[in-house]
Amino acid sequence: MDLIATVLLALQSATANAPAAPQPPAPPPPCASEAHAGFDFWVGEWEVFPNGRDAKVAESRIERKHNGCAVIENWMPLNGQGGTSLNHFDTESGQWHQKWVGSSTGAVEFVGGVTDGKMVLTGNWPNPQAPHTLVRMTYTKNEDGSVRQFGEASTDHGLSWQTAFDFIYRPKRDAE
Repeated sequence: MDLIATVLLALQSATANAPAAPQPPAPPPPCASEAHAGFDFWVGEWEVFPNGRDAKVAESRIERKHNGCAVIENWMPLNGQGGTSLNHFDTESGQWHQKWVGSSTGAVEFVGGVTDGKMVLTGNWPNPQAPHTLVRMTYTKNEDGSVRQFGEASTDHGLSWQTAFDFIYRPKRDAE
């Protein structure tokens, strides 16, 4: 056997008997943090009512999708003018973002986060009558399992606020 063949056999033997390199630990799921779960209380199938009333105005399906990295709402009002929101937690800014696209042109972007156990999101929702309208939405999980979405509007850059909407999301009866 010549020298090259002997060296190759020795290398093959050493490689075959060498211990395997340790595998690095698997990374955690990308969106499994407590911060990413900040909107989980809203996930579900809902019937939506004006606060204090029993006349249903909409149904809404909220799902946590894409490895838990997105919370998607499908808003289905009884009048047919629906919309969708895409919500996500941004690890760089430490804030939640929501982009709302409805049945009319344009989109609205909100930003915020969990404050005192409530999700609070604020964004500019322009309309022809008040092009610089701030809207602040506060989502609260109620003791009975429902979720309140309380919306306030400000046309003076947040100096004063007026109630814009007040909804109660009740678990959908046939989804239980």
